[in-house]
Amino acid sequence: MQISTFGQKFTAQSGILQLMDDLGEALATGGDSVRMLGGGNPAYIPGMQGVFRQRMLDMLQDEESFERMVGDYSPPQGNKAFIAALADLLRRECGWDISPEHIALTNGSQTSFFYLFNLFAGAFPGGERKRILLPLAPEYIGYADAGVTEDFFTANKPDIEYIDDRLFKYHVNFDAIDCGEDIGAICVSRPTNPTGNVLTNEEIAKLSALARRNDIPFIIDNAYGMPFPSIVFTDAMPHWDDHIVLCMSLSKLGMPGPRTGIVIAAPHIIKAVAAMNAVLSLAPTSTGAALALDVVRSGEIIRLSREVIRPYYKAKAEQAVSWIRQEMQGAPCHIHKPEGAFFLWLWFKDLPISSQDLYERLKARGVIIVPGHHFFPGLNEEWRHKQECIRMSYAQEDAVVHDGIRIIAQEVRAAYGAGK
Repeated sequence: MQISTFGQKFTAQSGILQLMDDLGEALATGGDSVRMLGGGNPAYIPGMQGVFRQRMLDMLQDEESFERMVGDYSPPQGNKAFIAALADLLRRECGWDISPEHIALTNGSQTSFFYLFNLFAGAFPGGERKRILLPLAPEYIGYADAGVTEDFFTANKPDIEYIDDRLFKYHVNFDAIDCGEDIGAICVSRPTNPTGNVLTNEEIAKLSALARRNDIPFIIDNAYGMPFPSIVFTDAMPHWDDHIVLCMSLSKLGMPGPRTGIVIAAPHIIKAVAAMNAVLSLAPTSTGAALALDVVRSGEIIRLSREVIRPYYKAKAEQAVSWIRQEMQGAPCHIHKPEGAFFLWLWFKDLPISSQDLYERLKARGVIIVPGHHFFPGLNEEWRHKQECIRMSYAQEDAVVHDGIRIIAQEVRAAYGAGK
């Protein structure tokens, strides 16, 4: 059987496939033998699980609500009631000039980015080719293979700020950015996956101005950001304008299963997203929108994000950093300052083995992390730093996270020749 070029690209081994395979294997075992610090699965936060469980019970008792959720297609743009409620919420909370025509739903953020990247980059009529500019690498692993053509991304190395007590922070190196005619859009995640970095308000403003000057979209991946789920530990302001494409999600509220991505953009972009929904999946799923409708309509989602989700992850981040400092004594481990999301990005300077080798050694001991080299799409130059970093999640139960950090420290010290 022959497989097309498209088929070969999307069935090849990739970082995101490795990550999701590892997550699936860990969930299949019930976590008994695997310390899953690699995936992006959110924590089971009781205060959030209870809200969605009650909403499901209420819908089960309301025959019409339940039947419409499971028995009807959504329009290609997504659940109209949810979209209207979200537009109202964003106008109230953020002061944005948003209407339902500015919002579309997709089957998860990964689907959103597949649509958007291939709208704005790749092959154009007349033979022109454009790429997506990632101004701050490392960047999200899921972007790397989302383009239907090769040479789809270009990226820039960051400036590195060293902070006291093993911390460091990446910043955009604006002097190195080349936003030429071959750039179709600029994209950042904020908070950044994998590092937990939150681009400053000034950095976002400068990137926004750069995109506007070049008449291209500025895509902001806001899956962990504000106004929900608000897993942000710094003084950061949400940002949207008519040339910005803001991508959100219901996953990090605690609902990754229903696969609900949200795209907020100019109406002509929303029409394009809805058209792609119709062609590729008929309609986006309605389950997540139905479950979240009441908390969005009432604005309760804002309170839950600020008072339940954010404090939960902030406490876990502080605890995980404390354990790393304790367990990594004697090893050259630097931690990217945790400013949001629920990952820690660990940099082992001059690590004698590759991050993939470290991943394999840890997996053999039942600890799953993600090797750092997968997070540099578009940065094709040789840079040893790419092989010296790993991403770990601290969303799992404290005992799992602590034990995983202990084993990581043992393997890292062994790699440096300090023994186990």
